[in-house]
Amino acid sequence: MLQSKRDRIVYWSTTGIVSAVMVYSILNFTLFDRFPFPEGGFVHLGLPGYFKVELTTAKILGLCALLIPGVPAKIKEFAYFGFGITLLSAAIAHFSSGDVRISPLFVIDPLVFLSLLAVSYSRFLKMNGELIGSEAGVRSGAGAGRGAERVLAKGLRSDHAS
Repeated sequence: MLQSKRDRIVYWSTTGIVSAVMVYSILNFTLFDRFPFPEGGFVHLGLPGYFKVELTTAKILGLCALLIPGVPAKIKEFAYFGFGITLLSAAIAHFSSGDVRISPLFVIDPLVFLSLLAVSYSRFLKMNGELIGSEAGVRSGAGAGRGAERVLAKGLRSDHAS
């Protein structure tokens, strides 16, 4: 019980931080577009204007998927994947545009939040009964294909029976 309570605290803390970053990003895209770059962040990074609308919409949908209870786990996984790509792409875009000369935090920040997103996702999997890594009892070696062998053998037996 203590472990699951700790997992929930870690999950909601990391999910809350990542969600706050996404909300800040949405507000920055829509209301404060000229901060911190006078020409606008998307122009500064060399991105087309329509991408701002797509990215803002995707972030809003992702936030809804992560924060609204009862959303199917597969939908939440799409949100995690999308946020992961977004954060990694932000670090790459800021590095490529030379923002690291202004401040290394332009590149480091998205990577820090990507790591928090990974912690949130690992707790999400654990709380939903999907274990990862060595906890999952990953099959390897000779025993890895036994399930497929049984299915194939059963199928072959039924073919011979007819």
